[in-house]
Amino acid sequence: MTAGEAKNVDNAVVLARLFNEASGQKAPSKKHGLFISRPLQLPRPRCVLFVSRSTTNNERAAIQQLFGQNDHLVFIQFHLLSLLSVKAPSLPTPLLTLTTDFGREDFHLPRLKAHLFAAHQNLQIIDVSHDVPTYDIVRAAFIFNRVWRHYPEGTMHLISVNDYYQPRGRFLAIRYERQYFIGPDNGIFSLIFGKLPPETFVLDGYKKGNALSTIYARAVAHIARGKPFLEIGLPATRFTERLAFQPVIGPNYIRGAVVFIDRFDNVTTNITRERYEEVGRGRGFKLLIKRMEPIDGLSFRYHDVPEGEPLCRFNSDGLLEVAINLGKAATLLGIQVEDMVQVEFY
Repeated sequence: MTAGEAKNVDNAVVLARLFNEASGQKAPSKKHGLFISRPLQLPRPRCVLFVSRSTTNNERAAIQQLFGQNDHLVFIQFHLLSLLSVKAPSLPTPLLTLTTDFGREDFHLPRLKAHLFAAHQNLQIIDVSHDVPTYDIVRAAFIFNRVWRHYPEGTMHLISVNDYYQPRGRFLAIRYERQYFIGPDNGIFSLIFGKLPPETFVLDGYKKGNALSTIYARAVAHIARGKPFLEIGLPATRFTERLAFQPVIGPNYIRGAVVFIDRFDNVTTNITRERYEEVGRGRGFKLLIKRMEPIDGLSFRYHDVPEGEPLCRFNSDGLLEVAINLGKAATLLGIQVEDMVQVEFY
């Protein structure tokens, strides 16, 4: 045996234990770039050997001698480049949504994303909104509540609105309905969930002088890498509560408020379809808001009324909405968030 053949034998011995005690196992399939040099007809092979296509018969005989003549070996021959090109199954790409009051005109948002990608380069980031009015957790919660349930299980949600709400603030990580939520303990999570979810943890490591984005990035990376969620921080027994304005109910009326105005100037109230049906019980009604003429009928679509005419309808979230067909209701009627709206039944 030549010196070159002896070197090949040594290399083969290093690979020999890859499939050690491989009795009863299937040989790698051809789709992985591996080729069986002869049928697997030997009884109970003790070892499966990967060898190069250039391995000579003398080299194979020498390898057999190293293991003993009575050991049954199976030689699998491969292209080295083909073997190296076999890829491990890819893991799902971690999905992260962002809701902030940062806007898009300065460095706060790109710096946050830089820290997030530095912590986990394979993140897929989806922007929910960065145009939340500064410090407005009520509007942020309203926007976020309209979308988060539509994301798949395992999605992470980072809400960074009014982060520095007090000198010694806390930041939370929550697992709820198989999704993950990260953000400040400033009352926004009470507006989203109502009560404290059981799996709520206080993120540690936030100290004066530390960049908050690094704390967020560390928490996102912890979840994205599949680490035990229980280890992300200390269990929380409470969180800051912020009470949202609830409609006032009477025997023949519902008095609510405007909670959102979208970019089409459609006006969304906090009066739900369920509450409307509960109080109304099929009766007629009229809707009163600002200086607009009362509306006495529900529409299904905006185009159910002529262009320029006002209407009210329940939107896809089940909230009573006031609009003008192809017009700007809020601007034309002078309506603002927190204005009162009343539905009277007769």
